[in-house]
Amino acid sequence: MTSLLERVGTLISANLNYLVSKALKANSMAVVDEYIRNVEDNLDALEDAAATVGGEAKTLKRKYEELEGQAKELDKNIDLFLKQGKEDLAQAAQYRYNTVKRLADTYGEQSKAQDGEYQKLLDAKLKLEAKLTEAKRERTELQAMLDLAKSKELTHKVVEGVGGATVSEAGISEIRDEILRRLDKATAQGEIDSKRLDNQMNEVLEKDTLDRQLAERKAKLGI
Repeated sequence: MTSLLERVGTLISANLNYLVSKALKANSMAVVDEYIRNVEDNLDALEDAAATVGGEAKTLKRKYEELEGQAKELDKNIDLFLKQGKEDLAQAAQYRYNTVKRLADTYGEQSKAQDGEYQKLLDAKLKLEAKLTEAKRERTELQAMLDLAKSKELTHKVVEGVGGATVSEAGISEIRDEILRRLDKATAQGEIDSKRLDNQMNEVLEKDTLDRQLAERKAKLGI
């Protein structure tokens, strides 16, 4: 169980920005998908371990309570035998009480320890579930932005006839800015392409106007 908690701890502390950065550099979300699969697999293992340890904790607690009940009953009997002057029975009951009490205390300690492990597993499970939710949300969001950037770059390729922008190597903590920068660059390039087309159209329209004006002058001059 220690190795399981260590694996889970590693997954919980994983830097999603770093994983997404690797995915972007590889132009593939495979590394993120692998992380999600590992989280899901370990969640299954956590659930199984939690059920097992939780069941053992309940069993130990039940045995403790049973033995504690026996110890209390023996304690009463010891006093009763002493009041009745039955020293031999009191001594036997005291011996039995000592044995049962030690066993009850042992089960009590084991029950607390096992319940502590059970709580650790439940806590790890909650944290890992939260991490899984975050990873899936980040993957969906980042994949959507990456697809949008690719779409804008494709539009630029069609207009310009050259390769699209590439993703530069960004710092781990700047991965979101890198994606937004890529989107902004592709958007800006699209605006440039649009303005270039507008300028070309304006030039054609202006030339047409000039030609028409010159034609009118020629007509007046009889040329």
